[in-house]
Amino acid sequence: MNWATICEEALAGFQISSMPPTVELPALPYVVTLFAQRSRDEKVPLRELAGILETDSALTVELLKYVNSSACGLRSKAKTVLQALSFLGCARSRLFVIATGIEAAMRARCSKLIDQTAFWSDNLQKAMFAREIALLLRTDPDIAFIGGLLQDYLLPFLTNDLADEYRCFLQARETPTKTLSEFEQERFGWDHALAAACLAHAWKLPPELPCCILYHHGGLQILTDARLGRSPVAATALSALLPDQFCPGQRGLQLLAKLERKWPAFRLERLAQSVDQQYQDMGLGIRTDSSLVQRCQKLDIERSGVPAETIAD
Repeated sequence: MNWATICEEALAGFQISSMPPTVELPALPYVVTLFAQRSRDEKVPLRELAGILETDSALTVELLKYVNSSACGLRSKAKTVLQALSFLGCARSRLFVIATGIEAAMRARCSKLIDQTAFWSDNLQKAMFAREIALLLRTDPDIAFIGGLLQDYLLPFLTNDLADEYRCFLQARETPTKTLSEFEQERFGWDHALAAACLAHAWKLPPELPCCILYHHGGLQILTDARLGRSPVAATALSALLPDQFCPGQRGLQLLAKLERKWPAFRLERLAQSVDQQYQDMGLGIRTDSSLVQRCQKLDIERSGVPAETIAD
């Protein structure tokens, strides 16, 4: 699949300059950009890539922490960046560095409307869910994980600089008449997915990632797309149905629960158990209201009111 072509076609006609000048967009750290570019060249030795990362102490610490975590399962600890890169390989290392760099940019920006701790917790939950779905779809779980993690990365910036507009949406979310994307399109002429994908493309990130970000509100219908339906993009879109601060209700979970009728391998509660366990294993703790298993157990499928025709065949 030619991801670069799909990305360029989808973003044609939209420019970052179309956004209000009052919006202060994040900048990707130079080390992240340099590493992402150099690591695409198969001729570049790992030692050179390690040298790039070692100029950023925060990235170095995060990389070693991740590689030596229980998630990677190394028998002996990686003591140097070079050893860590050797274990992960270029592709996984590139995704990790990109995700860590963008996460740092998000955490550094305080939003007037978003609870940053809950926001990152929700994103991490979505990332783990997207990875589980990717395994079911037999597509790249690493791309799906990063896609799930970064799908809403621009919201802290937008909700801070356009706080009055987004406050209108949040005040009406108890009785929503439109989704966040529909609200943004109506109010701005673009939504956070389009803007974030365009910026990620400008950063020259792997083209699969802008596609994951751009189409993450594709819903269940994305499974019927001939190009995207069995890709990390679809896994990211399904993860976007999980509840978050902008969509705290159960509708997304109701749609996922109904998907079980069409997809025998898809078992929502089993996936929720796996995600909750992974979250706990990371030692971050899980808030009671964010446990996917508990949320799933609250579902009343028969009374959900979701039309059967909304489920893709």
